[in-house]
Amino acid sequence: MQFVLASHNKKKMDEMAAILSGLGIEVVPLPENAPEPEETGATFEENAMIKARSAADFTGLPAIADDSGLCVDALDGAPGIYSARYCAGTDEERNAFLLHNMQDKDERACRFVCAIACVPPAGEAFTVRGECEGELLRESHGTGGFGYDPLFYVPAYGCTFGELPPATKNEISHRGRALRRLREALEKRL
Repeated sequence: MQFVLASHNKKKMDEMAAILSGLGIEVVPLPENAPEPEETGATFEENAMIKARSAADFTGLPAIADDSGLCVDALDGAPGIYSARYCAGTDEERNAFLLHNMQDKDERACRFVCAIACVPPAGEAFTVRGECEGELLRESHGTGGFGYDPLFYVPAYGCTFGELPPATKNEISHRGRALRRLREALEKRL
């Protein structure tokens, strides 16, 4: 059975394909000409569902989509659902902007959040969520991962997501946790 992934991100495609392969699910890419729906939701779950429904409507296939981001307590949850659009520019520029906004804050608790929406071939659409708690550093450490990974410190491992080996990061990350919940939910439904 094929499911379309509402993303053009190869890393997400590979990760989802590996986790769902044991269920007899083949994850296929979203066609290049598919529309990019506007993310008008107020939550990660709403934005993921907007993307999944759009992909399912366009392709006629069951669909999976995710929405994720970094939520910083001292910034009332920002950048949150706007993580990729927190400021224009590169990952490094977004990281610098975040550090600038945190320069006078001592509270550094934060979490990565990932919501995955699924529009299955039959039955109700649903979402699952994964989170990973951490602390926001005052400077980048590590060159692995992407986005805010070099700033996201995981106390249990004594390093940032940017310093963790990819397999370890995938095991403990918000997306890894959400994907395992997706697999469990699909096992019950399919």
